[in-house]
Amino acid sequence: MEKSTSNGEVTAVPVPDSWNFEPNERLLGLMSLSVRGVLARIKAEMVAGGGGGGRPVIPMGHGDPSAFPCFRAAPEAVDAVAGALQSGEYNSYSTCYLSRDLPYELSIDDVYLTNGCAQAIEIVCSVLARPGANILLPRPGYKFYEARAVFNGMEARYFDLLPEKDWEVDTDGVQALADKNTVAIVIINPGNPCGNVYSYEHLAKASFNKLLLVAETARKLGIFVIADEVYAHLTFGERKFVPMGVFGAVAPVITLGSLSKRWLVPGWRLGWIITNDPSGVFQRTKVAASIRTYHYICSDPTTFVQGAVPNLLENSKEEFFQKTIKILKESADICWEKLNGTNAITCPSKPMGCMFVMVKLDLSCLQDIKDDMDFCCRLAKEESVVVLPGRVVGCKDWLRITFAIDPPSLEDGLDRLKSFCLRHSKPAQ
Repeated sequence: MEKSTSNGEVTAVPVPDSWNFEPNERLLGLMSLSVRGVLARIKAEMVAGGGGGGRPVIPMGHGDPSAFPCFRAAPEAVDAVAGALQSGEYNSYSTCYLSRDLPYELSIDDVYLTNGCAQAIEIVCSVLARPGANILLPRPGYKFYEARAVFNGMEARYFDLLPEKDWEVDTDGVQALADKNTVAIVIINPGNPCGNVYSYEHLAKASFNKLLLVAETARKLGIFVIADEVYAHLTFGERKFVPMGVFGAVAPVITLGSLSKRWLVPGWRLGWIITNDPSGVFQRTKVAASIRTYHYICSDPTTFVQGAVPNLLENSKEEFFQKTIKILKESADICWEKLNGTNAITCPSKPMGCMFVMVKLDLSCLQDIKDDMDFCCRLAKEESVVVLPGRVVGCKDWLRITFAIDPPSLEDGLDRLKSFCLRHSKPAQ
């Protein structure tokens, strides 16, 4: 390499034998845990393969329904943000509602705003990280928890959700996994990716088979519950949403949430962390102080979105939420009926909440399909239908299907899925 000096002379600069920098090894390989990364790969292969005959792509693998007109944000929410922005009061750095469903009042010190729920997960995993620590995660589940745990040097241990029992937590499995280094258990309710909604009985107390369930199990193990409630209140079956924070007196609970799903505004990136801890465990163990400290060294949510929240909460109409739930219920019904008539696919339970359903592939009924990833790539190429392979949520040879798209597109996508399965079915013996 040559270098010019101030007087114009050129001198040789020796190349070092080695460079002092290298990538963080923990980041390598985490792409496989990313929903966006896997969907990008499937779409790239679809484009390279020429797509499905020029037909429009049916996106049944993502978690963002806002692109469809039937899932647009409420005008009141848009007005709240526009008003906050136009006021000129939210152009500075931010200064450093959620008690309604709880049996006790939250204080301002219990709530931390974040850049979406992704940053909330990042903060909690960073706070928990210590040498040898492990965290208990649901399978199937949202793999971003594993990515953040591994990045912070924690071990991710998986307990099973039971498809034959509406995806209830296998609490026996939880107790078998836990040890003295276990710090927390993650519960996602309503369930991503299963579409399940936990009953009050399942969250709070022993059922007929006298298993200790989530709250008591956490208390017995001396750990706390991380309750991912991003899809809170998006339920349309028999079971109503019950926040895990109701049981904060049994075991301390950290609740994670965001505006993104219920208000259909994922791009606004406003989430939160709530400490549900009437017994003061988080104060005594300094977990609350650690969250507060981490909050000081990370970025804040956009100020004008923060400024819009009071008006957004006050002015959002129940009719808006009910319209969303009505469309989701209609779409879930379509999904259930059509999937049950599709060869090689089994849907163990009808979704009761959230925006997704898990279905099992029976590869023995198909020819020339290797696994769930191969299924999704070929489906995208042949039918222009994008679904998520189950391995991304912890279950190989399953699929996660999004039904939060407009019903006509959903019906079209499910019909194409059925045609694909028929075309690749093994001949009858």
